[in-house]
Amino acid sequence: MLYQLHDLQRKLMNPLSVWAQATAELFSNPYSPLAYTPLSRRLAAGCDLLHRLGKEYPKPAWGLPTTTVAGKTVPVAERVVVDKPFCKLIHFQRGLTNGLAKRARDPTVLLVAPLSGHYATLLRDTVRALLPEHEVYVTDWNDAKMVPLAQGAFHLHDYIAYVTEFIQALGPDVHLISVCQPTVPVLAAVSLMASRGDPKLPRSMTMMGGPIDTRRSPTEVNALATRKTREWFENNVIFTVPHQYPGYLRKVYPGFLQHAGFVAMNPGRHVNSHWDYYLDLVKGDQDDTQEHRKFYDEYNAVLDLPAEYYLDTIRIVFQEHRLPLGTWDVQGERVRPQDIKGVALFTVEGELDDISGSGQTQAAHGLCSGIPKARKKHLTVEGAGHYGIFSGRRWREIIYPQIRSFIRESSG
Repeated sequence: MLYQLHDLQRKLMNPLSVWAQATAELFSNPYSPLAYTPLSRRLAAGCDLLHRLGKEYPKPAWGLPTTTVAGKTVPVAERVVVDKPFCKLIHFQRGLTNGLAKRARDPTVLLVAPLSGHYATLLRDTVRALLPEHEVYVTDWNDAKMVPLAQGAFHLHDYIAYVTEFIQALGPDVHLISVCQPTVPVLAAVSLMASRGDPKLPRSMTMMGGPIDTRRSPTEVNALATRKTREWFENNVIFTVPHQYPGYLRKVYPGFLQHAGFVAMNPGRHVNSHWDYYLDLVKGDQDDTQEHRKFYDEYNAVLDLPAEYYLDTIRIVFQEHRLPLGTWDVQGERVRPQDIKGVALFTVEGELDDISGSGQTQAAHGLCSGIPKARKKHLTVEGAGHYGIFSGRRWREIIYPQIRSFIRESSG
């Protein structure tokens, strides 16, 4: 019922949002006489803010039409390599010609995006930095409410199967980068491949801000998962997709609930951000207002998670700690990170990460005891929060250069 009420609210808010957008134009357009009254800027700013608070936020575009290779601008095309019901594997194919053809030998990177409420486009800055010197593939997860019920359920073990299939599709020279939530299923996938003796093991794994062992420095996110039972989550956050969507009757953890949880973690920060946006509109500060819009266009765009996948993750990762305890069986196979031997490992954490606490990602080093110490590396980024380890200045200037060097060392 909550899902239906939320949809009804969106429908009721939509006319108000459209009116607010039109009114903001009326009081700000230089061709409108109303734009020159003493209160014009304040009225326009207030209506613009009201419009943004009430509008719907669709899946953002990647917006990466070009990149720079060896000082030359080249086109980039998004090509679907593998199309699964719950995920598309996208190749950001660079248009390399003439003298740039040698760049085809750049390392291949599989960037595993989180399936935790936001779209994979949240990693746009990550992809942008990687593109000039890598062949980049990204897992682009689908919104569960758009997947027909006939496609079946999607469990955590299905996520692992998807990752394994993608690794095998890209061959043995691929380098994995996983951000946040997927660090756990990625480590499981590589562990199972190693135990089976799979010849297409990746060259390296870079794990960033993930919940490998949530017993270390538990955050508020971790605490919530342990305070409540599986039954509580099933009864309070799982809902049925309404009839107007292709995934009608599918059980999901709705994106709007996940978004409410994100906001509730730092309500004051979001209030201040919107107030600053209003003041910047009044002042006419176009740069800051544009940055605000870009951030919240991404932050407010959310997707639904399959219920079985979400509940599996809560139980296996956050409540029972099966990966660090060595008790995780996936479809009858034990997950044994110690069987990984020839894959280099790099873990990255943010000093101020309030989602994956200090040491949670670094725990992978102890689990992967078969990897030689010389092929392991860890980085804790001072002053970086959760989003700062894959987006923004610290990502571009501190983290990415080290990942680039690590990948090339591992390729050798």
